[in-house]
Amino acid sequence: KRVLLTLRDTLQTTFNSLGLCRLYPRRPSFEPNTFIPSSLLASTSPTIAQESVFPPPLLPPPYPFSNMSIYRLMSWMNSGSNMTSETKVAQLVKDVMLAEDFNTKDLENFSVKRSLRQLDSEESGGKITFPDDWIETSVNINIPTKSKEDKPLPYNIPGFHYRPLTQVVRAAFADAQATAFHLLPFKKLWKDPLDDHQERIYDELYTSDAWLEAQDNLQKLPKEPGCSLERIVAGLMFFSDATHLANFGTAKAWPLYLYFGNLTKYARASPTSGACHLVGFLPSLPDSIKDILISLPRISKTGMASLQTHCRRELFHACWEILLDEDFLYAYRHGIILRCRDGVLRRVFPRIFTYSADYPEKALIATIKDMGSCPCPRCLTPKNMFTSLGLVKDMQSRLINLRQYAMTKVKQAREYIYRQGNTVDGAKVDDALGEGSWVPVLNQFVNRLGSLGLDPFCMLVVDFMHECELGTWKSLFTHLIRLLYALPNGAQLVAELDMRFRLVPAFGNGVIRKFSNNTSEMKRLAARDFEDILQCAIPVFEGLFPTPHDAIVQSLLFRFAQWHALAKLRIHSESTLAFLDQTFKDLSGKLRRFAHHTCATFNTVELPKEKAARQKKATQRPDNTSTPSESSGPKAKKFNLATYKFHAMGDYVKTIRFFGCTDSFTTQIGELAHRALKAFYPLTSKLDTPAQLAKHERRRRLLRKVAETGGLSSSTIQSPSDAPPSTSSYAHHHIASNCNNPVNIFSFLRDHDGDPAIKVHHILYRLLKLDISHCDRTFTEEDRNSVIIPNHIIYSVQTMQVYYTTYDLRREYDSINPRSHPDVMVLSGETNPTHPYWYARTLGIYHMEVWINKGGRPVKQHLEVLWVRWLATLRNHKGGMTQSRLPKVAFVEESDEDAFGFLDPGQVIRGAHLIPAFASGRGVSALSHGQSLGRLGEELDDWEQHYVGIFVDRDMFMRYTHLGVGH
Repeated sequence: KRVLLTLRDTLQTTFNSLGLCRLYPRRPSFEPNTFIPSSLLASTSPTIAQESVFPPPLLPPPYPFSNMSIYRLMSWMNSGSNMTSETKVAQLVKDVMLAEDFNTKDLENFSVKRSLRQLDSEESGGKITFPDDWIETSVNINIPTKSKEDKPLPYNIPGFHYRPLTQVVRAAFADAQATAFHLLPFKKLWKDPLDDHQERIYDELYTSDAWLEAQDNLQKLPKEPGCSLERIVAGLMFFSDATHLANFGTAKAWPLYLYFGNLTKYARASPTSGACHLVGFLPSLPDSIKDILISLPRISKTGMASLQTHCRRELFHACWEILLDEDFLYAYRHGIILRCRDGVLRRVFPRIFTYSADYPEKALIATIKDMGSCPCPRCLTPKNMFTSLGLVKDMQSRLINLRQYAMTKVKQAREYIYRQGNTVDGAKVDDALGEGSWVPVLNQFVNRLGSLGLDPFCMLVVDFMHECELGTWKSLFTHLIRLLYALPNGAQLVAELDMRFRLVPAFGNGVIRKFSNNTSEMKRLAARDFEDILQCAIPVFEGLFPTPHDAIVQSLLFRFAQWHALAKLRIHSESTLAFLDQTFKDLSGKLRRFAHHTCATFNTVELPKEKAARQKKATQRPDNTSTPSESSGPKAKKFNLATYKFHAMGDYVKTIRFFGCTDSFTTQIGELAHRALKAFYPLTSKLDTPAQLAKHERRRRLLRKVAETGGLSSSTIQSPSDAPPSTSSYAHHHIASNCNNPVNIFSFLRDHDGDPAIKVHHILYRLLKLDISHCDRTFTEEDRNSVIIPNHIIYSVQTMQVYYTTYDLRREYDSINPRSHPDVMVLSGETNPTHPYWYARTLGIYHMEVWINKGGRPVKQHLEVLWVRWLATLRNHKGGMTQSRLPKVAFVEESDEDAFGFLDPGQVIRGAHLIPAFASGRGVSALSHGQSLGRLGEELDDWEQHYVGIFVDRDMFMRYTHLGVGH
């Protein structure tokens, strides 16, 4: 009996300054970030005679044009934007007109059409070709005839444009961007600096269990005869989504995008990084198919709709049958030999990890009924169990009843349809398919790749943007508006809600923008707008509902915002995943309580906009049979918890553990890629749109490759934890040193005599570098006289930038402006604080030159100060994660000598988002009535209390959990 021992050459790096290290199950031979010293890398793979076939590199610029002037101009034209914006014009001036090699004489007799022909053709007149070029073909499907005697009718759909997937993989590994590819997966570990305990970190796809498992399975495969090359995975991530190409009209496209998970998600999320590979335009079923369907014997209107839906599913999977061709199957099974960017030959195995799409397309990919009795594409949990969200039986059902394709049942159902003449929605077909909401369409992902290990249901990852921000949260917010309308004086309450939203201050550089006039109407709101609404909803809704229901709504909104923040984190640890899991269970219970108590108490009906939309749709029906009474009155509307989008919330922890964080595969990345198509569309003739869009994509790709050849392209984006720190990354803040706004101290004090805001502590606090915990210290007259300010002049500036390290190890900054973004947060100065931070409103930003004279030679010092008005936490308010309430603060009363003061800018952690506690109203309890330097603009009073917006962004939220790796 033989025992086989598998020896692995593992590698664990040392922990870096951030407490991070990598654990490689197999020692890598290449590492893109120089995170690992070259001496620790494995020896390179041996080379063999056979090499990958790929065209020689392109010539450098100005190829394919005659001079650099035309090259730069055409590159600007094909940059993927049709908007003549300030940025676009600035780019034209900087990159084209001011370039050293730009000469206006080169543009004599210039022709755009001739230059475009040059871009598409070689000097010899032939087309510039690449193995991964676009191919146009037709797709054939069979239409059932409902007859045993007649064969299915063949139907041809022309115009399927695609790029061979295998050739796209070859091109990607030959591209300059491949220098940033991670070729072997690893686990990322973090050591807590406080107690040295270690935790697993989840962020990128190449650090996920899915990739580690795929690499492990790859190593278990028998080696190819005579090949000892290193075997690596090319991680494929697909996105597809139909989109409208113009604001008006019916023009649309259905692009298919491919990203490589070997590249960091921070590069993939950037639309201009070149990481997006447009690999196809999926055709839609033409309207002319109705002419064939209507000619079939004994077909009803319902039957025709079902048959048309069946043909649409058949078309989609017929396209994927073409994409998953024999070359791709061979590569999936045996790999392809490619020379990687380090010059080493490796055997590369493509593996499909994720497919991101909205729910209707998920149902199409999974070959299940859209919102059938088992609507989840990943499990067989019946729809009637969705209300048990978060309970033990619900979580067990997800694990036990995972989807497995019913190939035998589907083939039997297709036999009934295509050979025995049964209808696609008939009872016999439904009985054959059984439970599971299956449809009689052959799933090509299973048919082609199922035997090679692909799970087509697991790859259908959660879709945060559509399922949460535009799904569950939009649904909840809409019903909250319905509930307000159902209350006495409901219209006034909704008007109050809209007014409160308008009063919510903006924050950051577009993080929270000013809300529209009537938020309740939800006109033309995108996912980021609904995110802003959620992050600011708690103070806005406070006090609008009756007492017993107000507490339910407040707790529900807090838990929803908490779950939203955790589910959208860019980096997770074991602790944050456990926190997310517990938050989901708490949120599920609060959703059920909200549905069973608050929603059941009131009779809710359609919103005005819902009623108008229904009536408009009813009048547009050709067979309109609705009576005036049915269409004039609003219909009852109930809060529906039994939807797939609520059900999907329970899959986030499992998905993040297996594939990494949600921002790696969010459909928002695909939505950003749509921008290029929409920019190219006005440049087309509007005829055969996919072919022309493919041509424009090819031109842009060609110019990018030429730029890379000439060294003109930008460097690849790195993951924050891997990128070396920049020289400016250690600066805490920046205050301009200009002297454009001098302020004479004595004139200033004289002009504002009697204003409580000018009663501040001496700047000796700053000169002695005392922190805020020394606010009670007093200074002698001698101490005060030792400070000399030349000419009694200080200088005021408009803004300050505060730099900080985010929880996911990025460097960001907040802009502090006393007029628009005045609020800041600092560490608490208390010895045993009940709340970790203090808050202040910035009234002015100053710098000055100061001389210190203590009897010897005077010493000159440059001083920066913030003039602030302090806020204090409310002792009688119970806020925090446990209580499901935001922290609440109020201005320190003017009678307190610490109400105003000078603050060291170096003690500011971040800008703060303080939202008025609208339910507490305005008043003068902290500062007497009237205009004051301590108030914004011409305000005569203050909001009595403010809530701290801890959900304003993920980094801010993590500062209140103490679980941020970068903190």
